[in-house]
Amino acid sequence: MAYQSIDDIKRRMERYCAYQERSHYQVEQKLYKLGMIPEAVDAIVLHLLQENFLNEERFARAYVRGKFYYKDWGKQKIIKGLKQHRIHTNLITKALQEIDSGDYRQTIEKLITKKKHTIQHPGTYAGKQKIARYLMQKGYAFSDFKDQLFDT
Repeated sequence: MAYQSIDDIKRRMERYCAYQERSHYQVEQKLYKLGMIPEAVDAIVLHLLQENFLNEERFARAYVRGKFYYKDWGKQKIIKGLKQHRIHTNLITKALQEIDSGDYRQTIEKLITKKKHTIQHPGTYAGKQKIARYLMQKGYAFSDFKDQLFDT
């Protein structure tokens, strides 16, 4: 890597954060990958926070919306992903409020219907187990979908 001034790195990280919401952890990892020393990393992160390029709550809310509404992830998988980004538990709780409970139930219903079309005997106990495993893999707690799955 060619030598870059701290201002060049700041501008580069501003573009990185402006492109899509980033967590502090992602930005720090990117800076360390660029070979920055801890003091420079702290200074750049502070600059990004002051200029509002970085905002953990905004990142968490965008992450929740994106993973739920576009990838159909359940809350368990979303929580795990946010924890991997080292987001504080209070922010995770607040961000999960982005998910409408009606939308959550509709998504579960949609996933159940989708999975029923891919297995041979969806009405059998074994078929329902496959659907349950699928939903749990997508991040839904058993208590979220047991009524919808086993009352059908």
